[in-house]
Amino acid sequence: MSPTHDITLLRINFLRGPNIWTYRPVLEVWLDLGDLEDLPSNKLPGLTDRLTAWLPALEEHHCGVGERGGFIERLREGTWAGHILEHVVIELLNLAGMPTGFGQTRETSRRGVYRMVFRARDEAVARVALAQAHALLLAAIHHQDGAPAFDVPAAVARLVEQIDRSYLGPSTASIVAAATDRGIPHLRLNDGNLVQLGHGRQQRRIWTAETDRTSAIAGGIASDKDLTKTLLKACGVPVPEGQVVDSPAAAWEAAQEIGLPVVVKPSDANHGRGVSLDLSEQADIEKAYAVADAEGSEVMVERHVRGDEHRLLVVGGRVVAAARGETLSVVGDGSSTVVGLIDSQLNTDPRRGEAEELPLETIRLEREPVMRLLLERQGLSGESVPAAGQRVLIQRNGNVAIDCTDEVHPEVAHAVALAARVVGLDVAGVDVVAQDIGRSLQAQGGAVVEVNAGPGLLMHLKPATGRSRPVGRAIVDHLFDEGGNGRVPIVGVAGSRHGNAIARLVAWLLHLSGRHVGLACRAGLFLGNRQVDARPSAHWVAGQRLLMNREVDAVVIENGAAAILDDGLAYDRCAVGVVTDLDDVHGLEGHDVHNVDQLYRVLRTQVDVVLPDGVAVLNGDDARVAQMASLCDGDVIFYGLDGTAPLLEAHRAAGKRTVSVSADGALVLAEGVRKAHRVRLDAPVVQRLARSLGLHALMAVAAAAWALSVSPELMVAGIETSGLDAGVADDAAVAS
Repeated sequence: MSPTHDITLLRINFLRGPNIWTYRPVLEVWLDLGDLEDLPSNKLPGLTDRLTAWLPALEEHHCGVGERGGFIERLREGTWAGHILEHVVIELLNLAGMPTGFGQTRETSRRGVYRMVFRARDEAVARVALAQAHALLLAAIHHQDGAPAFDVPAAVARLVEQIDRSYLGPSTASIVAAATDRGIPHLRLNDGNLVQLGHGRQQRRIWTAETDRTSAIAGGIASDKDLTKTLLKACGVPVPEGQVVDSPAAAWEAAQEIGLPVVVKPSDANHGRGVSLDLSEQADIEKAYAVADAEGSEVMVERHVRGDEHRLLVVGGRVVAAARGETLSVVGDGSSTVVGLIDSQLNTDPRRGEAEELPLETIRLEREPVMRLLLERQGLSGESVPAAGQRVLIQRNGNVAIDCTDEVHPEVAHAVALAARVVGLDVAGVDVVAQDIGRSLQAQGGAVVEVNAGPGLLMHLKPATGRSRPVGRAIVDHLFDEGGNGRVPIVGVAGSRHGNAIARLVAWLLHLSGRHVGLACRAGLFLGNRQVDARPSAHWVAGQRLLMNREVDAVVIENGAAAILDDGLAYDRCAVGVVTDLDDVHGLEGHDVHNVDQLYRVLRTQVDVVLPDGVAVLNGDDARVAQMASLCDGDVIFYGLDGTAPLLEAHRAAGKRTVSVSADGALVLAEGVRKAHRVRLDAPVVQRLARSLGLHALMAVAAAAWALSVSPELMVAGIETSGLDAGVADDAAVAS
């Protein structure tokens, strides 16, 4: 049989939480190289040259060499196809504007089979990147002289298309990034821009730039421009007088009453759509009515306020950013049409485009009736050829992308903050027309023309001119108190020895301490004392259900090794991480875990995610588990049967905490060399439970509860009243 030089994708698994590879989500791919196992890159003629020709930026990949050109050096020396695929995936993501620096490829116990992983914030995007990289690498391996090169731009375009469908919009992404900077976790609640910041009872929600503090009433008022103006005027905010009209004739009549020139716009206008400015002629006003009527539910005629359009962002009653618009025009050359001039003089601006992350849109006359009407008023159309030197006005409003935050007059800031409060919006985009934003509105006849809910943030994040403003951070600071991280205490229990019973006992003790506890374990899913799902729930999905619940103020999750390998942990960090043992690799063969060293890499994940102010609870009688202490960012509580064991004594000598068993069978909670508390286990029901579970399990429970400030007295009462049946202690549910 002739060689196939194929790379078979055996298994593709998206690890959604912290995992054996990294803290972040990754796509894990199992690869069978087939006969390519015997053909590293230096034995495949022309492969390196084709890859560097198709993907020149591979030269920037340092790889294990640690310097520019490192990966190319590995290619020329000889590296295997799995490793090459990893770098091709990363480079395609780089070209698509989603750079990732993390990737690894490791052998498995099967010859020719590798596990390759790369950083992946979204599963769908990661799968497209993998498919395109796989096709590119096989094309490079099988390429024949004279055949066309692989179409890299087309592959990148497919990836960009998926990114546009899958990723958060720029406004939402800026808020999430600011939350991440503050250590606030987030969960995406739909395929769009609905995001939860924080966990459980401490959570807040955003939908683009709307928050869960944005009332439906305020949003309704903001969408009714006439009502908004009425309320603002009553509270002393300067607004242009205007009327709602229902016909072109009524629009002309209203314009004469208000005084020319006027503005004609939809009552629920967004992004300047359907808004025509500075109108004085009856024909223009009646045509503008038709344009506005096509955009909104009602049409308004307003006094035209002279000046530039400004957008001021108000967050929590404070102006945090401002941007100014500018008119757009082109200059004729005597030969080009207006459409051609727009393309050559305006659309060539690198800040313009169709992508959501660009601050300015591409101008297309066919979708801009207001621009066409403005051209008509100048006696032109898109196909007209202006004379050389003739200036043609293309747009009067919109195009708001010039940062002017530092220029805003205090009186203007006061007026727009008042406008947001009057409408009732915690986050608002207030549109102001003024000749000089550095002067009060009253002094120049300026006015507030709109108040918008859910304002776009891109103009402040990526202004066409001026510096970016930290508006995402302003919204996060508005939602969370200073120092708040939106977290509830999370306890993760990992190991194979009585993890279910330990998780349930810890949850019971936290319940008795006054917390509303969510529990996910093999016995099911519990909220407080109510079992809401009887199916085994020691997995990622169940954990996420608890973190989304607004009633929960503490969470306990059992984490078996298989669950970590299948999905990763359900949370990014935890307050307490318990590791009981490294005893059982049964059932993990499908993950290529066969021994204690491999299991160590899996269960250390639970310790890796302990918060700096959190605690790892580790079995000091298991030397390998005890070694995990060095991996913990927070404190460590060791537990072991003999309180005089060298490890425990040294730990206390350093002022740390241990849990051990006294000669009379009580648990001893010791801190440093002087402080100690006893948890008596002499009640008959507790003794039966101790015989069933073993003292190590009860020590782990006591240590975890102690880490969360549960008193020794409450531990005694809690263990006694837990309701666990000693005979089936690892399968029964927590009693009501």
